[in-house]
Amino acid sequence: MNRERALVVAVVAVLAGLNLYQYAARSGAQPPPQALDGTAADAAAEARFRDRLAEMAYTRTPWGLNLWSGINTVQNPWDVWIIQEIIFEVKPDFIVETGTYRGGSAAMWATILEQANPGGRVITVDIADLSARARRLPIAKRSVEFLVGSSTDVRILGRIRQRVAGKKVLVILDSSHLKSHVLRELELYAPMVDVGSYLIVQDSNPKGYPVLQSVPPGGEGPMEAIEAFLAENPGFVADRSRERFLFTMQPQGYLKRVR
Repeated sequence: MNRERALVVAVVAVLAGLNLYQYAARSGAQPPPQALDGTAADAAAEARFRDRLAEMAYTRTPWGLNLWSGINTVQNPWDVWIIQEIIFEVKPDFIVETGTYRGGSAAMWATILEQANPGGRVITVDIADLSARARRLPIAKRSVEFLVGSSTDVRILGRIRQRVAGKKVLVILDSSHLKSHVLRELELYAPMVDVGSYLIVQDSNPKGYPVLQSVPPGGEGPMEAIEAFLAENPGFVADRSRERFLFTMQPQGYLKRVR
């Protein structure tokens, strides 16, 4: 069997196994990663394939062309699928998002949340106000609160805490990707998350560098922040069942509060 045919067979087998993985994840089981035929060689080949897929997604995808309701939205569609599943499972009263950018993702989360919890709202915060077009969308007018300032500023935090007090909260972190900032966000926003809900850290793949311009090559990014946070916070676990597709931009980033 030549290399090209072997790769095709490997991909088909992995895709066929996604249904079994999904069933196991929904039943609460989290099967460990396995090679296609149990050999170390196939495990290595699969890892190389995932790495190549990630590299191609970063270098060949025109992210600036991704639109939601006509607004630029820098999101990986496979992760969006997973997040919408989480939204429907948790049915939060509030989704708190750090890193608004153009406001496309806030409008997207609000659109999904409106179906899962019609009374739910999105609070999104960024240091720059670039969301003028998104603010004009009907869904944004109904269900999105835009805050301008640092996600770690005490005044911003005070406003968010006041709004979400006593409510079910889901948090999505997508602002600065420096380890120090992400870790500080994790520490500040984790108390808002209810047991059974999630604190999602975006762009931990691959360890926040070298593809993300906000982290210097060789620097520390979201992945290191996640590792440091989990080491000190046993009430959260990385829900690896949310990584059932071949490519995710947030490995270990779906942090579920279990106690």
